[in-house]
Amino acid sequence: MIGTSTPLYLTGHLAPVPDETEARDLAVSGTLPPELTGRYFRNGPNPLPGEDPGHWFGGHGMLHGIRLRDGRAEWYRNRWIRTALLAGAPHLVGGAPVDRRSVSANTHVIEHAGKIFALVENGFPYEVSKDLATLGPRTFDGRLTTAMTAHPKTDPTTGDLHFFGYGVRPPYLTYHRLSAEGTLVESAEIEVKGPTMMHDFAITERHAVFLDLPMTFQAGSRMPFGWDDAYGARLGVMRLDRPGEVRWLEIEPCYVFHVGNAHEDAQGRIVLDVSRYAAADADVMWGSIGPRGGDRTPAAGPAVARLHRWTIDLTAGHVAETTLSERGMEFPTLDDERVGRANRYLYTVTSSVGERAGADSAITRYDTHLGSTAAHELPGDVHPGEAVFVPSAAPDRAEDEGWLLSITTTSDGKASELLVLDATDVAGPPVATVTLPRGVPAGFHGSWIPDSEPEEG
Repeated sequence: MIGTSTPLYLTGHLAPVPDETEARDLAVSGTLPPELTGRYFRNGPNPLPGEDPGHWFGGHGMLHGIRLRDGRAEWYRNRWIRTALLAGAPHLVGGAPVDRRSVSANTHVIEHAGKIFALVENGFPYEVSKDLATLGPRTFDGRLTTAMTAHPKTDPTTGDLHFFGYGVRPPYLTYHRLSAEGTLVESAEIEVKGPTMMHDFAITERHAVFLDLPMTFQAGSRMPFGWDDAYGARLGVMRLDRPGEVRWLEIEPCYVFHVGNAHEDAQGRIVLDVSRYAAADADVMWGSIGPRGGDRTPAAGPAVARLHRWTIDLTAGHVAETTLSERGMEFPTLDDERVGRANRYLYTVTSSVGERAGADSAITRYDTHLGSTAAHELPGDVHPGEAVFVPSAAPDRAEDEGWLLSITTTSDGKASELLVLDATDVAGPPVATVTLPRGVPAGFHGSWIPDSEPEEG
């Protein structure tokens, strides 16, 4: 239950909403492109009224959905994901699934093989409908026996979904591959030194890259992970045709929640772009969104994740590190058709966690060719969410030809919009904004799910 002093992660633009609602025929400013016909779903933590999960990451999963069609915003609705964790709330759940290995499903939502899955890294995926109804946990005919990362990668050529699961007990890390048709066809255990919190990874055309970093399991708190000076940091490279065989290369200690992209260059090196927290930033970030354990004294000021590039030379057995931008950038996204291939653009939101959080508020486009950043600056009291790229249907389109979708929320948590930007002109005015019927709490990740065929509702 919430005590007399309300934690930061339950206030302002992070504050959960108390109920589920629905609204139709939303007000639109500007013009929604007719090509935007589908649904934008976004996931995030939302505790039940009166609950304190102990950390921002710990709330029950809630999906927020906006239906666009033919230049109109037809509806908004929000729904808790009916996981086993909600079984103690029968007024919400009814016949909830009883598999306790699924926890909150509060981090991401994706579509694969015609099905929509809500994801969290410490449990099974939960299937949901196009109307956000929970259909139940999925283990792919019993083949999935570990948790599933919230950041799987779809190979744009094969359609296969590559992912992994990590755990606090052996096996600490397991790689999986789901076919384009939705069958789990491959699983392989990967040896790591201990129970590390591995939130994201990368693929290229021929490799997977794992991040074995010093945020490790430390029992005794409600969010039992913390910085471990002794653990070290390294990148693991695995050929996709040799699952389980990984070559590890040491890097400077840091933490990465989110990978931008990776590809193989003309020299055969792997180029990996990430939003990287230095050790001190990781401590500030962790403590700003929940209780901080241990005796470490973090650096003063806000925590900032900066775009970095690792160039992995397997022949030389060396990783070169380069800072791409000094501006804080988190939640990197890109054109999904470039996943694992060379890409020019990354789309991010500015990042600052701590005493100046929100002072730097923008959606950005980083040009990896020019090393330049274009930014759609927002008022300091408006917080942008992850910007999801939606490609144009134009034949032979340019990489950035499309739109960016982001839910913004005011600092007081009372008002939100769906912001639609022209990805070729991020710094320019919005193409359209959709006024949402309520403030949507800041959350994690989402997906654009286009209509595959004419449908109702």
